[in-house]
Amino acid sequence: MGPVSISYEEFSRLVGRRTQTLLKAASFLVMQHQNHAGRLTRPLLGELLAQSTQTEELLDSYGARNNSQWAGFRSMTAAIKLYSNVGYELLHIQHATPAYRLLPVEQDFIIGTQNAIAFVEDILYRATERLLQEAAWLHVPIPHSIPMQEIYAESLPMGRLPHDLAIRKLETVSNTVTLLATAFLNLAAECKQALPKGLVASREYHYEMTGPISEEKLRSLELRFHNLQSLYDTYVSTTETEVLDKDLPVLRGHISVVLHLLRTARDFAHYYERHAGPTSLHVPGSKKLVEPEKLLDTLLHYSICFVGEYLTCAELLCQNMLRRYTENTRIEVRVPPYRGFHVRPSTLISKLVLHYGSDVRMELEGESYDARSPLELFRANEKINAQKRRSLATEIIRLGLVPAQVNSSDTKTLIRSVIMTLADYGKVIIYEQPLKLDDMTIQQDAKLIEQITDEIAKLLVMGKIDIATEMKVAFFGDKRVLEDIRLLAECGYGEDNFGNNIPLPERLKYLRQ
Repeated sequence: MGPVSISYEEFSRLVGRRTQTLLKAASFLVMQHQNHAGRLTRPLLGELLAQSTQTEELLDSYGARNNSQWAGFRSMTAAIKLYSNVGYELLHIQHATPAYRLLPVEQDFIIGTQNAIAFVEDILYRATERLLQEAAWLHVPIPHSIPMQEIYAESLPMGRLPHDLAIRKLETVSNTVTLLATAFLNLAAECKQALPKGLVASREYHYEMTGPISEEKLRSLELRFHNLQSLYDTYVSTTETEVLDKDLPVLRGHISVVLHLLRTARDFAHYYERHAGPTSLHVPGSKKLVEPEKLLDTLLHYSICFVGEYLTCAELLCQNMLRRYTENTRIEVRVPPYRGFHVRPSTLISKLVLHYGSDVRMELEGESYDARSPLELFRANEKINAQKRRSLATEIIRLGLVPAQVNSSDTKTLIRSVIMTLADYGKVIIYEQPLKLDDMTIQQDAKLIEQITDEIAKLLVMGKIDIATEMKVAFFGDKRVLEDIRLLAECGYGEDNFGNNIPLPERLKYLRQ
């Protein structure tokens, strides 16, 4: 037996009973907007959000989404729900900004927020106006009385309640601060990689929504920042550490503003993907509620733009905090197995150190190198290659691979045999197959061992072979940075013995961004 149908008349009466409060709030907003008499308030948006949420659930339980008569009413209800939520987030940002102690950014955040609120207010006006039109067409009774302005007013007296809760004491202040700052830096790197760099031109809008920017990615980032805010509130809020370190409340403000901006971005992206974009769902015969380019302009040039700006200035804040709580130590790790400190390992180490903003030095055989600079690390290859050649010559002698005498015509064959034998012992890695020695010049007056090691050195420089080594280098600096360097070294500095790119562990994924 199939589902029982409900008549339109009975359903209209049901919806009428359940939507009186929503329709009153909608009528109030329409009247205020037409008279230019008011502005959005949190009490009004809270009412619209709560009532539209309940109404949408009722409509969906009866299948209104897929009904030609009720699809328009349900669509406007969903739009009111989404944009009243966005508006509430924007008003929260507007009211909370003075308490966030935000660092200065290039764009004017206050004006940007005001413009975003005006944009959302205009959408809500059109959505509520259409909702009332749909209600009249569907014979849903519309209340005659409109709430007084005082019902939704938001009169806020000056001042704050005294902060008189007992201050908690933490035994590990350094660990708490560094944990929070490090978590922010890692998340900021991931977030900035996921979002577009700079302002996006109109022609790139749709590409961005199907690429770096999507509701799914924004929702994931929002959750991560929510977790970070919870981490702060659990371990730092109302502690002695928060009182003593004035940068901590500033960091909390930046975490919060980024979180709320990501929530607005998530909802803007959702509406574009589902209702405004070229591949969106649309109720047949109805006019689009929002112009796609205006929606994306607010998403990209307000929500995404200020997320990027506040992440950037808070990154410097976190790096300075980490320097104050630096725990210096020393580690020893193997040199990169493939060609030493060439481009990839040197760049990854530099990026890692710069990520934390710390001073880290690498030392090798009495010489010091600035780990922030790839060019500095490149220089270490001179010592590494020299040591490789010395160790290989010693190994050739130890294995007895060079006879006392050999005919000059057999020298090339002997050198090839020595290299192949060393490869069998795992002392040499051959990258060129077959290995060519065509350009070798036999030196009649040179010792055979010298000719062999010189030829191997040439092949090394040409990149045809590499010499395996157990050499180690030392790094000096912040304990947290060195822990990541140790992990990077254990993973082969992001490459295998043949220089192929390999995945990095989850903790180091910011290095690939």
